Amino acid sequence: MQIKANTVVSLNYSMFNMEGQLIDQNREPIVYLHGDYDNILPAVEASLEGKQAGDKVSVVLQPEDGFGDVIPEFVREEDISAFPPDIEVGMMFETRDPETEETMQFRVLSIDAGVVKLDGNHPLAGMTIRFDTEVLEVRAATDEEVVHGHAHGVGGHHH
Repeated sequence: MQIKANTVVSLNYSMFNMEGQLIDQNREPIVYLHGDYDNILPAVEASLEGKQAGDKVSVVLQPEDGFGDVIPEFVREEDISAFPPDIEVGMMFETRDPETEETMQFRVLSIDAGVVKLDGNHPLAGMTIRFDTEVLEVRAATDEEVVHGHAHGVGGHHH
């Protein structure tokens, strides 16, 4: 079966930077509902259209097609008193914008002289990435999956 709208796709992936260094790869196959449901990066989804089990696809993602450009306003500094005493570089914190109610995650970049530098950009923002995939399985989506807009696990709906 070919990948098209309303098919459920299982795949393995690896992501590399432009120097060929491995950035990330899945440990378990990822499973998503194909067809503009925002379950996978749109450029990756487009590259998989028409493929079938056993096919391998490699796509180079510019920042705007992958994890976005770096937004300087998402890097900020806060007084250390706003954080728990065990704060460390690399920790993640979530905050909610009181006006929009949107949540945003920030990564601690540095701690210096009582000031914590945080970054709300995706860790891969600004990077050109090669995304390699291998299609493992393609099947028709169930009516329930289409209505819900995502693939369900073995045994059905588990939210």
